[in-house]
Amino acid sequence: MPLAVYPDTYNRQPLWLAALGAPKTKLTLHFMPVYANPAMRRRLEDGFRAAGKRLDMGQACIHYKSADDLALECISDIVRDIPLAKWVEIARSARKPKT
Repeated sequence: MPLAVYPDTYNRQPLWLAALGAPKTKLTLHFMPVYANPAMRRRLEDGFRAAGKRLDMGQACIHYKSADDLALECISDIVRDIPLAKWVEIARSARKPKT
């Protein structure tokens, strides 16, 4: 997300929803919507199951060897269903001090 839309990030870098990584042995999709969101994680798990794909995942990091291993339709549906304003709201609420 451009800094023009949400400039108040904790590290002054653009806020991201998903990112790709390529460590040594597997590829990774860092998929932030499922982090600490049980309903969203269940939706992802159900989508992988329905697509006949195996979900190898940590907190928000999906490990895979090729794009064929991903339930791309499910992932794109989740991304599509998170409005920009909602993602900013989630990011802001995560930064609020606990009282």
